[in-house]
Amino acid sequence: MIVSQNKVVSLIYELRVNGKAGEVIEKVDNNSPLTFLFGTGSLLPKFEDNLAGLKVGDSFDFNLVSEDAYGQFDEGSVIKVPLQAFQMDGKVDYDLVKIGNKIPMQDSEGHRLTGVVKTVDTDSVTMDFNHPLAGNHLFFKGEITDIRQATEEEITHGHLHSAGSCEGCDSCGGEHDSCCS
Repeated sequence: MIVSQNKVVSLIYELRVNGKAGEVIEKVDNNSPLTFLFGTGSLLPKFEDNLAGLKVGDSFDFNLVSEDAYGQFDEGSVIKVPLQAFQMDGKVDYDLVKIGNKIPMQDSEGHRLTGVVKTVDTDSVTMDFNHPLAGNHLFFKGEITDIRQATEEEITHGHLHSAGSCEGCDSCGGEHDSCCS
């Protein structure tokens, strides 16, 4: 069996920024491999392209330039948010707006995004809404550890199911027992 559409793929890998000799920022081992439904768009498209056609036991190593990963760093995604936006009961929550904190927010269209607090001034908070890996080239090195055919239910829902659970399944309206049993 090879890595292809509608296959459940498990793999281990090491991720480095800016090339083979770059800093290791993530390591996924056999204790908790990355397992995903191939071809559903849940991972970076170029990441999946580099895995297509591999078999269990095959090794891989490849670079993704920033444009094929999380994009270039966008200065326009670093914005000042009025300090009053962080008020709770009329008082600013200074525990929330500490430098380095990641704060989940929504944009004007209701899209969820996470901003990192960069600075706190007397009337505003500067937040960076870029992906943490934006502007970085990524180097992946790893091995395919398992491949299986996805179930019809997994294919229909577009994600994995395990032991009667259906995490993230919108089609069951939160009723996981009726969706995945």
